[in-house]
Amino acid sequence: MNGSGPSNLQPMNDEFYMALALDMARHTQGQTGINPVVGAVVVRDGAIAGMGAHLKRGGGHAEVHALNMAGDRAAGSTVYVTLEPCSHYGATPPCSRRLIEAGVSRVVVACEDPNPQVSGRGIAMLRDAGIEVDVGIMQEEARELNKKFIKFITTGLPFVTLKTASSLDGKIASRTGDSKWITGEEARSLVHTMRHQHAAILVGIETVLADNPSLSTRLPVPGLPPVRVIVDSKLRIPLGAKVLESDGAETMILTTENHANEPKLRALEDKQIRVIPCGSGERVDLRTGLQKLAEAGLSSVLVEGGGKVSGSFLSERLADEIQLFLAPKLIGSGGFESFSFTGPERIQHAVKLTKVKVTPAGNDILVTGSPVWEE
Repeated sequence: MNGSGPSNLQPMNDEFYMALALDMARHTQGQTGINPVVGAVVVRDGAIAGMGAHLKRGGGHAEVHALNMAGDRAAGSTVYVTLEPCSHYGATPPCSRRLIEAGVSRVVVACEDPNPQVSGRGIAMLRDAGIEVDVGIMQEEARELNKKFIKFITTGLPFVTLKTASSLDGKIASRTGDSKWITGEEARSLVHTMRHQHAAILVGIETVLADNPSLSTRLPVPGLPPVRVIVDSKLRIPLGAKVLESDGAETMILTTENHANEPKLRALEDKQIRVIPCGSGERVDLRTGLQKLAEAGLSSVLVEGGGKVSGSFLSERLADEIQLFLAPKLIGSGGFESFSFTGPERIQHAVKLTKVKVTPAGNDILVTGSPVWEE
């Protein structure tokens, strides 16, 4: 398709091809590191000539893969891309230049790239070369798909998702601490997908001591193994814990500066575990911890800790999204809470969620929403 034909048909066709590009990008989550997920579709004379997605950091971008597939048919084509083509030389040459050289007639962009190195420059380069550029087709869907990248590139902090599973009365474990299993197999399978789509999985030391988890994804799909992050203010982690085993996934421990010279720290470093001091107080400074995780190249964190860890992220306003599995069970008094933090005195000041979605997960349901922080 080259942009000709009845104008009343154009929006429908644009959305069809952009939806295809978004679907390809969606399936690469967990593979691109700190890079965004991007899909591209080349259309010529009403037929798809090429498709591509960005598969890994340092590899070819989506537009390049799609243009390579299209070959000579790229000339005079319309290219649909979910994120503004880059305009700078990084690990690869600029995609805007590649589109110009291919002789495309029109580029449809879902949303501008928030990266200051790009941010409108790629679009300007294309227009300066005489290429028609339309921006904003399925923009909200594209921004939602790259919300982790957008948070990371604009703030220097990872996107933080709080994931928990509770009974209908808000308990994550019984009064004895038993928590296996609150949810069913379908919900637990979804959790592994969530892990796959984040750069890191974070839990508190209490979870390690109580459950000794491995924090792996256990999915038969390609992707980068998420880094395992343990919040351990007093370095209580046992040297035989599963998360310290070398199985292809890196482990980092966030602690305080009070433990910089302890024998435990040296023992951990001997096991190739990176120990990161975060503040000089009695507890790990979570904001400092997130900053250091971002400096280490981690653009998103899935928090799977207990009620105290999740509550700390809420009380310090560090959470970007909540993913709460609800099981049709009642645990009763004495059970452990999903989110343990000092709440407001009045209901009107409770943490509110927006963009709420409810998704079935077998006999359980998944409630997803973004916290709205009051000034």
